[in-house]
Amino acid sequence: MLVSQMFDAGLAGVFGLLIGSFLNVVIYRLPKIMERQWAAECAELAGKEPEAAEPFNLLVPRSRCQQCGHQIRWYENIPVLSYLFLRGKCSACSTPIGLRYPLVELATASLFAYCIWRWGATPSGVAWCAFAAAIVALALIDWDTTLLPDSITQPLLWAGLIAAAMQWSGVSLGAALWGAVAGYLALWLVYWSFKLVTGKEGMGFGDFKLYAALGAWFGWTALVPIILMASVIGAVIGIALKFSSGLREGGYVPFGPFLAAAGLTAMVFGPQSILQFIGL
Repeated sequence: MLVSQMFDAGLAGVFGLLIGSFLNVVIYRLPKIMERQWAAECAELAGKEPEAAEPFNLLVPRSRCQQCGHQIRWYENIPVLSYLFLRGKCSACSTPIGLRYPLVELATASLFAYCIWRWGATPSGVAWCAFAAAIVALALIDWDTTLLPDSITQPLLWAGLIAAAMQWSGVSLGAALWGAVAGYLALWLVYWSFKLVTGKEGMGFGDFKLYAALGAWFGWTALVPIILMASVIGAVIGIALKFSSGLREGGYVPFGPFLAAAGLTAMVFGPQSILQFIGL
């Protein structure tokens, strides 16, 4: 039994490396795809023809060096191994390749291995792998661009409700449904309260949708532990960035990555363990 469990987890880890490689593409390209769509919509509203552009999506064109345009060969795109073989540099121009690429691959592999180790090679294990992959992508997209794409948050929310209905997530459908409702409304109320008092927007609508999705996956009882953990993580990182002068212009730090980190913490340790961790 243990050998079979280890084999399944190891296989899931290898698959996670491949998914992590794809997530790197999603994290980089999806915001740019959205920007192109917005530009086309703006041109259409202005009665202008959208600018002609080469096809650009998650599959086309093939990956290339952003510095010299060198097209990445298949053997230069093997998760983690290619990074080590190339010593973290482009084979054509020697421009450094960001360390985040292999880290995303390793993190996704670890999360996939954990999910299959804990829930087995079952629909539940696969569902939680999908949850982890979506959360990783959302966290890094939001960190880079302050965007939480509807094309990920909304399917994640529906997936949570479906997983509950199919009894894959360990949460009842009623708890998942009210978790989604309460998660959205909670941050919606915070948003409007803050805006009425200060005249400023404290967060984006994507945060509402992500919190709703977490409510769908963990149930309404997990919302308080998750928001508390997200606040603690955000405070620690925010203070560290301030002292290291790492804050972006305006001192704004997106909240989505901290919600995502709290969601992964809840997945690994359980929502109630979060309360114990922060001393409540």
